[in-house]
Amino acid sequence: MLSRYSSLMITLHGNLSRCYKAMSALRPDGASRHFMSAGFGRVVLGVVLVMSISAASYTAPSSSALTEENLLFLEAWRAVDRAYYDKSFNGQSWFRYRENALRNEPMNTREETYAAIKKMLSTLDDPFTRFLEPEKLKSLRSGTQGALTGVGLSIGYPMAINGSPSGVAVMTATPGGPAEKAGILPGDIILAIDDRSTEDMDIYDAAERLQGPEGSSVDLSIRSGTNTRHVVLKRQTVTLNPVRSRMCEIPGSKDSSKIGYIKLTTFNQNAAESVKEAIKTLRDNNVKSFVLDLRNNSGGLFPEGIQIAKIWMDKGVIVYICDSQGVRDIYEADGADTIAASEPLVVLVNKGTASASEILAGALKDNKRAVVYGEPTYGKGKIQSVFGLSDGSGLAVTVARYETPAHTDIDKVGVIPDRPLPASFPTDEDGFCSCLKDSTAACNLNAAQLFARS
Repeated sequence: MLSRYSSLMITLHGNLSRCYKAMSALRPDGASRHFMSAGFGRVVLGVVLVMSISAASYTAPSSSALTEENLLFLEAWRAVDRAYYDKSFNGQSWFRYRENALRNEPMNTREETYAAIKKMLSTLDDPFTRFLEPEKLKSLRSGTQGALTGVGLSIGYPMAINGSPSGVAVMTATPGGPAEKAGILPGDIILAIDDRSTEDMDIYDAAERLQGPEGSSVDLSIRSGTNTRHVVLKRQTVTLNPVRSRMCEIPGSKDSSKIGYIKLTTFNQNAAESVKEAIKTLRDNNVKSFVLDLRNNSGGLFPEGIQIAKIWMDKGVIVYICDSQGVRDIYEADGADTIAASEPLVVLVNKGTASASEILAGALKDNKRAVVYGEPTYGKGKIQSVFGLSDGSGLAVTVARYETPAHTDIDKVGVIPDRPLPASFPTDEDGFCSCLKDSTAACNLNAAQLFARS
């Protein structure tokens, strides 16, 4: 499976206390390069995830009563205590919870300890602060190179597509992957994986189940519109190319006769360089304006999103990083990495545009660098850090939120586009060009007015 935990940003640290330093270390001076890709799971939680694989060490009080399981629980407690963005901990005494849990929660086995940690996290009433079993954390780390063994699907919660409350939604199918070859499309709902219903399935669990050894099979129950079918897919190694592009030549259009279309599907470690290459190739074909398509892009690496914003912007704020005390960090463009700051630019978004994609779209819109077309984006602006525990398990902890340059908190709202797209507007590059060329088509956009702000 090719799925990405939404907007992953990974760094390695020596200890937990450096979590906040990791956030401020990602500055425009290039320090972000030590962040690795996490291209394995496009699980649309709409969060920017900073993955700090560190030993969340905790020096326990001197007491022979503390067992190995108690110490593991304390590691998890300490990670949340230091990093969680809401220092009220959902209106409870975090220290008192620790003491009560050590006295009252059974922690005689690893399974019981995991259950105690999950119970502790549930009291925060934050679905994005969660426990990761060793297998899930290992899978998260193993996908950092953008190639993995699966069926080539990017998945998310159905509400990111059509508001359905249950199941797992297909966000994108990787071109040439097993899922695409089987006709699985964005917007389809996965009802079951190997006869296991996805109705109440954790999205991380679904991602894990879609992966497996190369050559092995997975049985999916798929709903497309009103039709349901069973599909058996054979897993294979899938490499995600984050960018597809082409030149659209519009007859009779003087100023924008050649438009460069760039489809960005994910923010993996190759994304920024791939966008640069696409721009240069299109310019070689005398392209004078660009369309950046972020529809159904649920995010990826936060640093790549920042770098791509810098490609299009020569100055201005890209994003504010905030906690309960307000703004704590600012990412800005300084012109050092800009290669396309003057050409007219349009950005396409939809409900599947999430996290790092929303940061990019918000930056380009608020700085008036681009005209944004489509529908309100997913609307999840939380930032998480992932901490590894001593037994190989881990925690994803909400450490901050972000705001667009206009100080818009997009959580549960999304980036609001400047203009809508026709309902029948296609999501592929060939369809995009056809709609611009055919003035009689229902999906047609007037190429001459495409880049106009009013």
